[in-house]
Amino acid sequence: MANKGPSFGLSRQVQDKIDSKYDPELEQILVEWISRQCGSGVGKPEAGKTGFQTWLKDGCVLSELINSLFTGDKPVKKIASSPAAFKQMEQISQFLNAAEKYGVTKTDMFQTVDLWEGKDLAAVQRTLSALGSLAITKEEGTYKGEANWFFKKAQENKRDFSDDQMKAGKNVIGLQMGSNQGASQEGMSYGRPRQIM
Repeated sequence: MANKGPSFGLSRQVQDKIDSKYDPELEQILVEWISRQCGSGVGKPEAGKTGFQTWLKDGCVLSELINSLFTGDKPVKKIASSPAAFKQMEQISQFLNAAEKYGVTKTDMFQTVDLWEGKDLAAVQRTLSALGSLAITKEEGTYKGEANWFFKKAQENKRDFSDDQMKAGKNVIGLQMGSNQGASQEGMSYGRPRQIM
């Protein structure tokens, strides 16, 4: 954490709740996928949240990852490791812009400080999972991981019905609407009758 002391009280409870969402099993899957996708040049981090954050913090690994998913023109032109904080944050921002261009929704994106300051690494995991799911769904041949690591997003399945089929469908009462066949109040009891004396 960048020049920030420990939190107390409610701030501590909120941070603990955010930290509890981090998934060590998902971390292993993401590390394996990124290593396969980018090649051995990116290496592997130490196990645990701190190692994962340190590995991704400068933005170079993330930039390599997003570039490996694009065919043709690469979205991140310059990938250079720098000790300067603003350069690292700029590299992370370039990854986020490229991921949005690839198709990751804004709601699945993490903020730069979530990774750089380690505030919400679970959000980083969600973004990378969404990116992996999108890579599987697009089926462009750029995904280099196991098919069961990420879920495949739903595709559009458009159907065209003729007018006759539409009219026939209006005559059918679906089971979700209920049925009153055989329904009566015979035999129903609502407890003991009221005793009036």
